[in-house]
Amino acid sequence: MYTAHAKVRMQQRAIPSSVVNLLLDYGERTPAGRGGEIFYFGRRGRQRVCRSKGQAISQRLEGHWRDYVIVADGRVVTCGKRYRRIRRS
Repeated sequence: MYTAHAKVRMQQRAIPSSVVNLLLDYGERTPAGRGGEIFYFGRRGRQRVCRSKGQAISQRLEGHWRDYVIVADGRVVTCGKRYRRIRRS
């Protein structure tokens, strides 16, 4: 389930819902504060996607490896592209 803000950000940043689903299924997670979690593709997440979906999807996701999703209370709150490293606690 997406918030209205998340839907707008997905459209503005050209992040398809299929990438959001892959992030939620295969992405690494870390606390985001205020009870939320950040899901992102780290090295292990990329490997998991390639192992389960094949190398062809790796080429299609080339522009989306830096995407992230913030989830709070079971809902996608926002999403975007990483320009800095995510600090894990």
